[in-house]
Amino acid sequence: MLIKTMYKRLVFSLLFLQIVACGNQAEINILNFGAKGDGQTDNTEVIQKAIDQISRNGGGKVIVPNGQFLTGVIQLKSNMELHLEEGAVLLGSDKRMDYGPSHKASPLIVANGQHNIAITGDGVIDGNGHKLIKDIYKMLNEGTLEDLEYQTYNPWHQKRPEEGNRPKILYIYNCDSVQVKDVTFKNGLCWIQDYRNSSNIVVDRVKVKSTTFLNNDGIDLTDCVNARVTNCIVDTADDGICLKSSTNNLMCENIYVANCKVRSSASAIKFGTASRGGFKNVTIKDIEVYDTFRSAIAIESVDGGTVENINVSNINASNTGNAIFIRLGHRSGDKPGSVRNINIKNVKVQVPFGRPDKNYEMNGPEVRVPHNTFPSSIVGIPGHIVENVVLENIEIAYPGRASREVAYIPTDSLSKVPENIKDYPEFSMFGELPAWGFYVRHARGIEFNNVKVTIENDDYRPAFVFDQAHDITLKNVTIPESKDDQIIVKDATVINIDVN
Repeated sequence: MLIKTMYKRLVFSLLFLQIVACGNQAEINILNFGAKGDGQTDNTEVIQKAIDQISRNGGGKVIVPNGQFLTGVIQLKSNMELHLEEGAVLLGSDKRMDYGPSHKASPLIVANGQHNIAITGDGVIDGNGHKLIKDIYKMLNEGTLEDLEYQTYNPWHQKRPEEGNRPKILYIYNCDSVQVKDVTFKNGLCWIQDYRNSSNIVVDRVKVKSTTFLNNDGIDLTDCVNARVTNCIVDTADDGICLKSSTNNLMCENIYVANCKVRSSASAIKFGTASRGGFKNVTIKDIEVYDTFRSAIAIESVDGGTVENINVSNINASNTGNAIFIRLGHRSGDKPGSVRNINIKNVKVQVPFGRPDKNYEMNGPEVRVPHNTFPSSIVGIPGHIVENVVLENIEIAYPGRASREVAYIPTDSLSKVPENIKDYPEFSMFGELPAWGFYVRHARGIEFNNVKVTIENDDYRPAFVFDQAHDITLKNVTIPESKDDQIIVKDATVINIDVN
């Protein structure tokens, strides 16, 4: 017993000397606390002790070296950097109960109310989703895990455990001065990174590879202020980079997203669906999108939020199910929000015929009504319109091949397109649409400037339909020649038409 006590004191003394010797930038290697990188030993307590020790000493760096370090939930503290060296893997536990009770799965890595925190390095944070989902299903089948969704199909007709039983990988809540750089996130079962109610965020050179399960949003910014997401590569089985707003008096504001590459079984860049406070002063630029099921760009306000001053530019999307989707609806909230002052320019999109995400482990939900290829759309609701949208230097290539036998909305019966005011917003939410290029309804001040739409095969529908839309301007718009009218205007006013 005496020898053990002396040994513990010696280890602590050496660790203390190590911290002091590093001056203002203290460092602790988790190996010094007894961590084992064998992929089997539970290192949760060891890693947390290292974090707590750094915190007690005023901050510094916790180093995860080469190896596979199995861990449960860990809590980050202020003034610290979690640094994963090359070859380092933080491997999430494959036991569901290590994340908390039914309906309350904690994320793997949590920071709540902290400041000046960072996650850096060339290592990997692995949610271990393939093994963890097996344990979740095992518990569900045994009746040892309560679940609100699993026994019924959700609105997307997919049987899956609820989000509250599937851990996120990273959760940053109510924090300030956050940096996440260079690391790779993979194999999650829910959102991969959730930055919420936080400010002064930098996410740079981060890679996300998570097609393990559904709801694998790559990067979510929820009601965040002053955030930069740059140079990231995201491949996820849900939205790629997503802005959300879950609180009425908060919003995402002053957001910059640039130079990212995205593959998604949902939408690549998305505002919403949660949209209570809204989104303001957002710049999205230099984005490559590929093999994406839904929209390259989706901008939505359906929960009463304000969306304004949005600038999107330099988007190149190939094999992507939809180009642009802008929606003002009223799913929840006391009254509808607003969508205005949106500029989208220098966008090139190639829309395929059929599913663009067919090679995913788990595909996004099928559209369960007969339809032809969907156009881009800008749609408000009666009495609440989308305002002041400029589309400039846009080129969208469509496949055509529409068939009246599949679905048909005559252009003299546009009222057959449902309003779906309270529905979940999605480019396919209206079912069949009467245009193949752009469909615009309940909007004002929409400008098409140097816009070109092409079609590979014949399509019986017109290129543009404007229904209850006003102050529409078309300048230098290029449409394929056709014996039929390619621009349909109903209960709408078009200020200028300059079509090639």
